[in-house]
Amino acid sequence: MDDTAWDTIDSLVRWLDQGSEVPDDTRVLLQLLKITEEAGEVAEAVIGATGTNPRKGFSHTWDDVRNELCDVIVTAMVALARLTPDAREVFAANLRRIAERSDQS
Repeated sequence: MDDTAWDTIDSLVRWLDQGSEVPDDTRVLLQLLKITEEAGEVAEAVIGATGTNPRKGFSHTWDDVRNELCDVIVTAMVALARLTPDAREVFAANLRRIAERSDQS
């Protein structure tokens, strides 16, 4: 992932923390919970895109699903940035580990 994305995440963290009176450890916990909230919105969008809720029918599109997935990714990146000052390196190392593990050649 390029540094531009992480620069944006760092900026979002600063913006979210600006003027907040919530203790740092509580911010991290709330951010971790926020990932679950966003994942629920992905599920809601998938159900809406497939029309499987008989009460709501086709209430979402696959574009909505894609947008909600991006919200999950950004929320998780913010959580990682709040959890460790080395978020970029931690993410890069884990991505390399996953890529190596998945290489079946």
